[in-house]
Amino acid sequence: MSGAGDGSRTDAAEHEARAGTTGILAVDSGGSGLRVVVKRTDGGPPAQGESREPVRTGARGLDPEHLMTQLVPMVRELTAETGVFALTAAVVGAAGLASLGDALRAELPGALGREFGIRSVALVADAVTAYVGALGPRPGAVVAAGTGLIAIGTDLTRWRRADGWGHLLGDCGSGAWIGRAGLEGALRAYDGRPGGSAGLLARAEEMFGPMPGLPGRLYPRQDRPAVLASFAPQVAACADRDPVAAGILRAAARHMAESAAAVCPTAGGAQVALTGGLLKMGDPLLVPLTEELSQRLPHAPLVPAAGDPLAGSVRIADDLAAGTLTLPSDEAMLSVMTGAGG
Repeated sequence: MSGAGDGSRTDAAEHEARAGTTGILAVDSGGSGLRVVVKRTDGGPPAQGESREPVRTGARGLDPEHLMTQLVPMVRELTAETGVFALTAAVVGAAGLASLGDALRAELPGALGREFGIRSVALVADAVTAYVGALGPRPGAVVAAGTGLIAIGTDLTRWRRADGWGHLLGDCGSGAWIGRAGLEGALRAYDGRPGGSAGLLARAEEMFGPMPGLPGRLYPRQDRPAVLASFAPQVAACADRDPVAAGILRAAARHMAESAAAVCPTAGGAQVALTGGLLKMGDPLLVPLTEELSQRLPHAPLVPAAGDPLAGSVRIADDLAAGTLTLPSDEAMLSVMTGAGG
């Protein structure tokens, strides 16, 4: 009997200890899927999960049910791994939130409250999580450049954004923009028009086949931006010996710097950072971009990005849980809901 009693006391002590183990949930939802972090608020090591399936977009925009279907099993596993008994705050950073996030804003906080008892939820545009991951809660501007491109800045009283309008209307300087300009240079060479590049033509035919078939292979694709962006590294590879390719990258750098200048606060103390997969192109893009930024933003030094959008989600979640979140709220870019749990 004494053994059973000791076991009961041990179980009760373990339950009491677990009940005091709180944590935060941070999510980065983008075009390549979900990345999720659960982290103890007492400083224990975080645990991370990942799904390669992007959240579906339908008539209501981003689908909260599809997000929860992926999120719930990952969070269950990560809370068990970290020993977190109660999640006190959650931050969901999502690509497309500003224009496609109505259903998420209406339904996700309640779903997180019912499933996990979370009472403080922040829904954040991926540009904001990229900003916070790169610079933290300080004034400045961040250019997030990948297949698409958006610049976001803040003076800590409001957010400003530039571009991010998609590959048909904007995303100037992005991977899709560079790839499209490179393919135009290839087609000009094929036609014999001025401004063509034989080097880009050779690389385009190697990747996509004969040029007359390119429109038929490209236009029906649902992933046209990604297909266009896949040619951007070929433009960079030609830039050291091809004036057309080099000119494309100089123009891309100019567009990126213009977007940064449009959102960067003019007061002292501002910094600029760059983030995103396009930076892997290296010097052919970064050298002219650094020059353009120094000319347009002499008061705002370019600094290395401290972290990625997931790190930004974690930082916001930490501050939300601690009650120290100072970032400006914005209906489209960063909204905090409290009392969601029950």
